[in-house]
Amino acid sequence: MKVNKSQAVWKGNLKEGSGQMSFEHSKISFPYSFKSRFADGDGANPEMLIGAAHAGCFSMAFSNMLTEEGFDPKEITTQAEVKLDSTDSGFKIISSHLTVTADIDDIDEQTFQRIAKSAKDGCPVSQALASLEITLEASLKG
Repeated sequence: MKVNKSQAVWKGNLKEGSGQMSFEHSKISFPYSFKSRFADGDGANPEMLIGAAHAGCFSMAFSNMLTEEGFDPKEITTQAEVKLDSTDSGFKIISSHLTVTADIDDIDEQTFQRIAKSAKDGCPVSQALASLEITLEASLKG
């Protein structure tokens, strides 16, 4: 079993403070703040990182499933839109919408859509986010 570690350090109060999110075995860290999460401020936020994880996981799962069915994926580009909304009980992540464009030779639309849906449902991050509405829009390049 692989265990991955991430860390967040926050300094100050919610509206004026700021922080850094970082990952074990990575030299990259991401600044985050109230403005980067709830307004148009520079920096990252937790929902962006969830989206990146979802897009990355889906792309890998999709590539694997395509390969297992005899296709050679040239490129898979996935964007995830993770929505955070205010509810009666506070802020809640409500959905993740995946938009994928793939360059794959010799695949028909029906097979492409079937495998894309399987990847959406089967990737570990989709499974972890099962309480959310997860939608998919998939298109072939070219």
